[in-house]
Amino acid sequence: MASAWLLPEHIADVLPSQARRIEELRRDLLDMARTYGCELVMPPMLEHLDSLLSGTGQALDLMTFKLVDQLSGRSLGLRADTTPQVARIDAHLLNREGVTRLCYCGPVLHTRAEGLTATREPLQFGVEIYGHAGLEADLEVQELALDALHRAGLTDFTLDLGDARLVRGVLGDHRLSEERLAVLVEAMGAKDAGGVASFAGELPASVIDGLQTLLGLYGDVGLLAQARERLPRHPLITAALDDLDWLVRHLRATHPELRIGLDLADLPGYAYYSGVRFALYAQGCSDAVLRGGRYDEVGAVFGRRRPAVGFSLDLKTLVGLIPATQLRAAVRAPWGVAPDLRAAVRRLREQGETVVCVLPGHEHENDEFECDRELVNTSGQWVLRAL
Repeated sequence: MASAWLLPEHIADVLPSQARRIEELRRDLLDMARTYGCELVMPPMLEHLDSLLSGTGQALDLMTFKLVDQLSGRSLGLRADTTPQVARIDAHLLNREGVTRLCYCGPVLHTRAEGLTATREPLQFGVEIYGHAGLEADLEVQELALDALHRAGLTDFTLDLGDARLVRGVLGDHRLSEERLAVLVEAMGAKDAGGVASFAGELPASVIDGLQTLLGLYGDVGLLAQARERLPRHPLITAALDDLDWLVRHLRATHPELRIGLDLADLPGYAYYSGVRFALYAQGCSDAVLRGGRYDEVGAVFGRRRPAVGFSLDLKTLVGLIPATQLRAAVRAPWGVAPDLRAAVRRLREQGETVVCVLPGHEHENDEFECDRELVNTSGQWVLRAL
C-alpha cells in the first residue's frame, strides 16, 4: 500500500490556498455573467453517450471516458465538454423562442491531457447565448470573455480571430471524407504547406492554391484587405471577412488597448464551429486561456437548430496565471463553552469575519490563517485586540 496515496497522471488534489482562489474566482465570474443576464445551469457529470457526443465530432469522442450503465446496459460518458449538454437543455428543457443566455461552471474529465502540464480534470466555466444569429451576440460574448479575464486580474492578453467558413468557402462544392478533412485541418493549423499540397490528387489545383493562400494569412488586422484580394470569390468567404471586419471595428472602439490578431488558417474545433471563432492568449502562454465562437449546428441533433455562440475556459489554468490574492486576516479566539464567548464569536462570524478558535492543547501551534487580531476578555467584555 506504499503507493495508495498516488493519483492518476495529470490528476491532482487542489490544496487550500489554490482552492480558495479558484472558488473566489468561480463566484466572481458567475456573478459577472449574471450582470449580462446569464442564467446558471448545472448539467449532470454523466450522460448517455449518444446524447453527450451528438454533433461534436471525433475529437471530443476521443477525449471522453466511457462506461456501461449497470441499470440499463447503455453506454454512458463522463462529460469532456459542457456545451453539448447546455445545448440539450436549451433545446428540450427550456424550449424558449427568444434569446436565452446561460452560464455554467463545473468539472469535466479528459482521457488525455492537452499538454504536458495540463490537468485531465479542468474546472470549466462557460457562457452560451442561444437564439440570435446576428453579430450582436458574437460581440456580446467576446465582450463578456474580455471582462472575465479582466475580472480575474489579467491585463496583458491578445485576442485571436478566425472563421470556419473560410476553408469551407475555399473548398466550395468539393467534399472530403471526415478522416481526410481532419488531416487537412491539422495541416492547415500547423501551417504545413507540404501536407496541404498532398491533397493535389483529391482537390482541384484552384482549391489547393486557395488553401495555400490561407496558410499565409495570419498577423494583424490589416491582412483582412489582403484576404479580400487574394482569396477566391465565394459567398461564405465574403460573409466571413465582413463579419471579422465588423467585430474588429467594434472591439477596437471599446477596447483600444486590445491587441487583435488574425489567423485565417487556424481551425481548432472545425467540425464544431460554424462561423467566427476566437481565442484569448495571455502574455507568455503558448496555449489559449479561453476559446469560443459561433456553433449554430450544436442543437440540431436534439431536434431544434438554434443560433448559438459562446466560450469556455478552465478556472484551474486561469488561476495559475494571475497574481495570488492576499487572504483577509482572521481573528484568533480562545476555545470555550461560556455563552458570552460563544455569542461574541458568532457575532463576528455574522459580520463576515473569519474566527479561528484555538482548541485546547494547541495554543503554541502556528495559525492556519494569518491572524491580526485576537478576541480577549477585558473587564467582563469580549473585545478585539490587535496582535
